[in-house]
Amino acid sequence: MSDILALKNKINTKTLNLILLTIATAGIYQLLWLYRNQSIIGDITKSKVTDDTFIIWIAVCAGLGGAFSNGDAEFILILSVLLSIASTVLYVIWAFKARKSLQNYALHEFRFKFKMNVFYTIFFNIYYINYCINDLPDAFEKQQILNGQTTE
Repeated sequence: MSDILALKNKINTKTLNLILLTIATAGIYQLLWLYRNQSIIGDITKSKVTDDTFIIWIAVCAGLGGAFSNGDAEFILILSVLLSIASTVLYVIWAFKARKSLQNYALHEFRFKFKMNVFYTIFFNIYYINYCINDLPDAFEKQQILNGQTTE
């Protein structure tokens, strides 16, 4: 059995820091975090979340959506909105895949059901996944207490 702290320690990002850095870099840090940590999540949970091409498409949609938002033509503005919506949808899809990986990891490695809120997964996607990664050891400890088991 692997260590419940392994994923949290390997990623080592506080959710507030993720949010603030995403705001400060206009969304670039969010993409960098995703690209860097998706392979870590896949390695530790032993289930691939997505491949790197998926994240590249998120970057393409977000980047072009932002670049086209300064256009004057109505078509360019519509295209910008559509690309921004597409990047948001891709983020949500990634979050649900990561959610499934985390839940399977908790179930198969530690024998507990890790509950994750669907609403939060949709609206806070990457931030909520990061929060849940940081919360995984605490949730496991609570589950052990409820089952009457000690960690000694």
